[in-house]
Amino acid sequence: MIRIVKKDNTKEEFNVQKVLQAVDKSAQRALIQFTDEEHDFICTFVEEKVLSMNREEIYIREMHNIVEGALEKTNPLVAKSYRDYRNYKQDFVHMLDEVYKKSQSIMYIGDKENSNTDSALVSTKRSLIFNQLNKELYQKFFLTTEELQAARDGYIYIHDMSARRDTMNCCLFDVKSVLKGGFEMGNLWYNEPKTLNVAFDVIGDIVLSAASQQYGGFTVPSVDLLLEPYAEKSYKLLYDKYLSLGISSEKAEEEALKDVKIDFEQGFQGWEYKFNTVASSRGDYPFITVTAGTGKGRFAKMASIALLDVRRKGQGKKECKKPVLFPKIVFLYDKNLHGEGCELEEVFEAGIRCSSKTMYPDWLSLTGEGYVPSIYKKYGQIISPMGCRAFLSPWYKEGGMYPANEEDTPIFTGRFNIGAVSLHLPMILAKARQEGKDFYEVLDYYLNLIRKLHLRTYDYLSELRASTNPLAYCEGGFYGGHLGIHDKIKPLLESATASFGITALNELQQLYNKKSLAEDGAFAIEALAHINEKINKFKEEDHRLYAIYGTPAESLCGLQVQQFRKKYGIIENVSDREYVSNSFHCHVTEEITPTKKQDLEYRFWNLSNGGKIQYVKYPIDYNINAIKALLRRAMEMGFYEGVNLSLAYCDDCGHQELEMDICPKCGSSNLTKIDRMNGYLSYSRVKGDTRLNAAKMAEIKERKSM
Repeated sequence: MIRIVKKDNTKEEFNVQKVLQAVDKSAQRALIQFTDEEHDFICTFVEEKVLSMNREEIYIREMHNIVEGALEKTNPLVAKSYRDYRNYKQDFVHMLDEVYKKSQSIMYIGDKENSNTDSALVSTKRSLIFNQLNKELYQKFFLTTEELQAARDGYIYIHDMSARRDTMNCCLFDVKSVLKGGFEMGNLWYNEPKTLNVAFDVIGDIVLSAASQQYGGFTVPSVDLLLEPYAEKSYKLLYDKYLSLGISSEKAEEEALKDVKIDFEQGFQGWEYKFNTVASSRGDYPFITVTAGTGKGRFAKMASIALLDVRRKGQGKKECKKPVLFPKIVFLYDKNLHGEGCELEEVFEAGIRCSSKTMYPDWLSLTGEGYVPSIYKKYGQIISPMGCRAFLSPWYKEGGMYPANEEDTPIFTGRFNIGAVSLHLPMILAKARQEGKDFYEVLDYYLNLIRKLHLRTYDYLSELRASTNPLAYCEGGFYGGHLGIHDKIKPLLESATASFGITALNELQQLYNKKSLAEDGAFAIEALAHINEKINKFKEEDHRLYAIYGTPAESLCGLQVQQFRKKYGIIENVSDREYVSNSFHCHVTEEITPTKKQDLEYRFWNLSNGGKIQYVKYPIDYNINAIKALLRRAMEMGFYEGVNLSLAYCDDCGHQELEMDICPKCGSSNLTKIDRMNGYLSYSRVKGDTRLNAAKMAEIKERKSM
């Protein structure tokens, strides 16, 4: 008796009929049907080869070779089909092996690719393992060989491969539209809130639910204006209640205003608890951003100040309060509202006090120079950042990509991005030199590769049904999002952006002429200008809103170094550190002043309108006046500005100061440390450990100007 030894080492009696079943399946895949004569030939060929081996056991791989030999003589097309399917199964075995190895690492070591995930939690571990499987499936079934090769080599980086076939990236979610008149969530009808405290609860539920159905940053724009009408409703109810108790109208107003203020403070505190402790279905804490600051009504103003004061005071035990990370706060700065002596200067001062203690808010100029201020000054429309730094290109009500007439106005709230793919510019220059090609020829190849990937992503996502994200597609969270649950979402994709990311411009300049961005920068500017020109051409030809995005490399800052070294070795000031520079920022080790850094990075500002932030390390100890002066300067320049302080808190005695590693008051090393990751804040230390990867920690350690 001859037995076949299978891949798992189990054994089975040789049966030529099983060979026929397998070859018939391969023939069907090639749209071919074997005749009886061909069946007889295959059986005879296989049986003779097996017997001629004169062995009791034959390994399955040997059987495959015998069957392929029979098929080559019978029909080469079927032989190819058989071989391809065999390779396909081998690929799947390899893929699942990679998933298994990653799952073991996640289970017993953890994962620090995303600082917003706590990989110690069971739910997060399960999500990370699923993400690894989804990533492998994306690479296997969605990417072309060209794209896969470029990504594996490191010339491009496809962000969020585990999610980009399923849903959208970052967005400006239209909570106001969802709330208006009531909405359905989870098969339950929610009436529009009638009071401020209920509005806070309902908005929190909306945000957590909707943010779980996407990836990337989730922004609630102009939250002060969003909450204002609900504060008015609460005030009216409270005022009437106090009047009914026989209190004078002046005292009733005073007490009602006090109660509304308390509702604001408790509401924002509730959001901070909810957004920092309730993980999404993805296993992470959703990257939630709120923008505020322009509301002039008394309750909008009260909302902005309460938001900032709650963040400044922190959460925790009475003696150990510290700021939370979410929501990220962005202050919308209008010099005509927030300048000295202007009507909202008080709100500005509250923002300064908050930034001096917690780094947030980040500050967005609406009245300086550049893209975002130009839209605000012309149309009165605010382009809030999506998450930490992504900005939408204009989409006009009537004309689409371009205004139909002078009266046409742009829409930003309710729109989203479908994903980002980043260029590794130093590697592209190194490849061009190695192959003796022009840099821009090689760069254009990868730009076209990303373009084709984006177009295919638009087409793929357009087939999704509205039921995949009802709050966004059916209840008005996205622009045009009042579809039926079975409708395809294709119409909503017209106004979506797709991002071309750029990283390591400092290392590009270093590789080009051994000078940093602080020393030169001309070639980096030239390369970025070329990318702008090329992508504008793509926009015209494809009728898609492509955007150029200064990539906030988190784990990528270390991965790109490894990829460069593998191909081109270690080059001084290019790949000799454990990280590359983010976006167009000067290297963190540069000995330059905050104003010098602002001036140097301003050269790139209007060449990265799809995503950017400017930040400097403030070498000052809670110096309010210095922070205020630097921020006013940044706002005049038109920046989206971040304050960087490096905060540290003792979890035993509550002492806080900048950049401590051991508490000078009680000697404890049980510290919480908060550092700026890129355009957002993260824990660089919590309960003795960090959520950041080794490359990012190496960068933080060397920071001087950032």
